[in-house]
Amino acid sequence: MKEVVIIGAGPSGLTAAITAARNGKQVTILEKNSKCGKKLLITGNGRCNFWNIDQSLSHYHSSESKLIKNFITEERKESVLNFFKSLGIIFKIKNGYYYPFSNQAFTVQNALLLECKKLNVEIINDIAVEKIIKKDNFIINPNKENIKAKNIIIATGSKAAPKTGSDGKGYEIAKSFNHNIITPLPSLVQLKGNENFFKNWSGIRAEVKVSLLIDNNFVKSETGEIQLTNYGVSGICVFNLSGKAAKALNQNKDVAISINFIPFEDNPKEFLKTINKNTYHKTISELLEGFMHYKLVDIILKKAHLKRDLLLNTLTLSELNNLIKTLTDFQIKITATHSLDHAEVCSGGVPLNEINSQTLESLKVKNLYFVGELIDIDGDCGGYNLGWAWISGIVAGKSVK
Repeated sequence: MKEVVIIGAGPSGLTAAITAARNGKQVTILEKNSKCGKKLLITGNGRCNFWNIDQSLSHYHSSESKLIKNFITEERKESVLNFFKSLGIIFKIKNGYYYPFSNQAFTVQNALLLECKKLNVEIINDIAVEKIIKKDNFIINPNKENIKAKNIIIATGSKAAPKTGSDGKGYEIAKSFNHNIITPLPSLVQLKGNENFFKNWSGIRAEVKVSLLIDNNFVKSETGEIQLTNYGVSGICVFNLSGKAAKALNQNKDVAISINFIPFEDNPKEFLKTINKNTYHKTISELLEGFMHYKLVDIILKKAHLKRDLLLNTLTLSELNNLIKTLTDFQIKITATHSLDHAEVCSGGVPLNEINSQTLESLKVKNLYFVGELIDIDGDCGGYNLGWAWISGIVAGKSVK
C-alpha cells in the first residue's frame, strides 16, 4: 500500500510531492507521459514566467469568485518564493514578472525533479490512470496495475494544450467520486470573428485598449499590445478577456470587443486637431499614418465612411465625431474562441464549494485532494496560473494525512 499517490507530474503535482515528502510522507507520482513537466517547458515561451509581483486577487478567476480569498491567502502567496528559494532557483524580476535567472523553463523543471529524487519520491512514467475506486483505501486501475493508496492527489491539469498530455481525465475521476464539474472552457486564448477586413489587417500589432462587451454591457478592459490576425485578435490583453468571453459565448450571449487605437489620449478630438495644426496640408490618411499602420488607416477610414484625401478641417462635426468614435470604439463581434489546442489554460473544473479551502481535500471523499488547473480557479497571463499551481501543490502536500 502506498501512502500518497499523486496523479500527474506537472507543476502542481511535483510541488505537492516535494512538500509531502519533506513532511515525511512516502510519495509516488504516476505520470502518463514519458517525461515529467512537459507543459512547464513551454510556459513563458520557454522562459517560465512562474510568479508575479502583483498578487491582487483580481488576477484570479472562478465561478465562485467570492471564495477565491479562502484559497489564495497572503500566507500562501508568501510560501511560493520561499519554496523556490528552497529549490536553489535564482530568479529575476522584469516588469513585475518572475523568471529563473537562466531564462530557461528547464531550470525550474530540473530543480523540481532533482528535489523529488533527493527526497526519494517514486516517479512512474507511461502509466495512464483510467479509473480509481475506493473501498477501505483507493485502488488505481483495478483491472490493470491495481495500485493501492491511502491518499490520492489529483494533479492531472485540464483540457488545455492537449499535446502536452492534458486530456481532461481528472474531470472524469472527480465525477466518479460524485463531484460536479463546471464546464471547462478555453481561457488565455485568441478570439475569433467574421469581419471581411481581417485578411487586410493580418500581421499588424498595435498598442491599444481593449474592452469586452457582453450583451452590449461593458465588462472589463485591458491595455497592451494587440495582434490583429486573419481570424480576429490575439495578444496578452485579449487573452486576459478571453475567459469571460468564452463563458458568455457558452451561454449564447452577444460578445464583442471594443478597440481604442489611441489609448494614450484622453481628448482624442484635441489630439487630432493639434497634430493637424502642427503639420502642413496633410490629408486625414496622412495624419493617421503618423501613429498608425497604413493598412489599419485604410480600414479605419472605410469603417468611418471617409475618403483618404480629405483634410481634417473640412470634415463636418458629424464626420469628425464619427472618425473619433471609430478610432476609440472600433467594435468587433466575437463569434468564438480558438480551440483548446491553442488555449493556455481552461476555466471551470471542480467547484470551490466542494473542496476544503484549508486543505484542498474533497468535501465528498476523505483523503482525496485536488490541485492546480483541475480546480475552478484560473488566472491572467503573467505567472498567475503557475502561481496557483505552486500554492495548491504546497497546501495539499502539507495537508495530506
